[in-house]
Amino acid sequence: MCLKEGGPRVEYGSMMPPEAKKHCCQSLTLDVLSKLPENVIDAILMCLPFRDAVRTSILSKVWRNKWCRLPELTLDDTVWKTKKNVAFRTTEITQIIYHILIYHVGPITKFILCVPKSRSCPMIDDLIYFLSKNGIRHLVVRLPFKGDPYELPPSFFKCVQLRRLTLQNCLILPPPSFKGFDRLISLELCEVTISSKLLGSLISHCLLLEHLVLHIADSYSNVIEINAPRLRSFYFAGSMRSIFLKNIPLLERLSLTYSETDYLGAEKWDIVKFFESFSALEHLFLNMLFAAEASEVPTRLPFNLNCVKKLDINVDLYNSTEVSCALCLIRSFPYLQYMEIQEAYYKYDIADYRVELPSDVMFNHLREVKLTLASGSIIEMQLAKLLLAKSPMLVSMLFKSCAVKGSATVKKLVAELTKFQCASPKAEVVFIEN
Repeated sequence: MCLKEGGPRVEYGSMMPPEAKKHCCQSLTLDVLSKLPENVIDAILMCLPFRDAVRTSILSKVWRNKWCRLPELTLDDTVWKTKKNVAFRTTEITQIIYHILIYHVGPITKFILCVPKSRSCPMIDDLIYFLSKNGIRHLVVRLPFKGDPYELPPSFFKCVQLRRLTLQNCLILPPPSFKGFDRLISLELCEVTISSKLLGSLISHCLLLEHLVLHIADSYSNVIEINAPRLRSFYFAGSMRSIFLKNIPLLERLSLTYSETDYLGAEKWDIVKFFESFSALEHLFLNMLFAAEASEVPTRLPFNLNCVKKLDINVDLYNSTEVSCALCLIRSFPYLQYMEIQEAYYKYDIADYRVELPSDVMFNHLREVKLTLASGSIIEMQLAKLLLAKSPMLVSMLFKSCAVKGSATVKKLVAELTKFQCASPKAEVVFIEN
């Protein structure tokens, strides 16, 4: 054995006395790897990328084809990309999947399939059939195919032991007899093709569902009804008017991101009705572009959401409707501890723009604020002063510029605020460099 680390080649043992060398040679077996217990070999293989796990077959007869019994397999860029960063062709991908189907023995509880952009891969149907027969519990299928999305085969709906499912660019057309995956606790759908009615039905029949992610590329003319009594986290990207959260009493984390799509209907988003059932909500991330879809915005919600401790919002400070919507929510979170505000648009031509910010609001529990601003304008100064003046428990206010052009001005704003009298004697105002 030799070592070479930033210096000349050093033979291990060259400085050892003859007696020590003799003892070392006698104490080491000829093939340490072949004598490892089966569970240790399996643990080693599970830590390796799939390509490297297959390569261990050359180590010894004992290690030959040990990868064939692995219960977790990942086929992604670590498999498809060569050292020269050349992607595999469809025929090569097909061949690899074929070898898995032929040689693998035993259950497969987790399978991740992420293929590079291509036309199609005929072996995927056979692969999903194979997984449905081998106890698949965690399945990830990401297929950025060119053209039409990949239609999931009938065997997919027979994966009755599924606990976690992630799909991208797939067409979901379940048979009439399919009711749902009754053991599913996590569901992530990105750019899938499915009717709003079927999607709502699929979610409502996943009675154990705790984690849900929906990236909806197109707006639905019909509303997606979310009925998930055990749901704890929900990440949604799409049109607010596309969803109705009917029964989510345990929801703790909610992320709502607006996708730039046209909506086919005319109904306005009712902010009061939307938030009335969020009794357990703790963390809210909201893109205030939703305010453009809102009906009349009240000064505050007719109820308090006392569990909300963290609020992240992306808001256009020059849009009075968005600002009103943000203030409505902030007033309704009396126990807020952490707040992050990022300005959505950079407008340098109206630096003297100002709005009427409320004087009746208090942030009695707010401890940390992070503001990502554009230009250090008057309205940004107004907002910062309001938070400092109304937050008696504030520990830190962090500033960051979201545009290089406004960095110097935001820094100047921070310098001014350090002289401002704060409600909290412990409050520290800091500018964060990009």
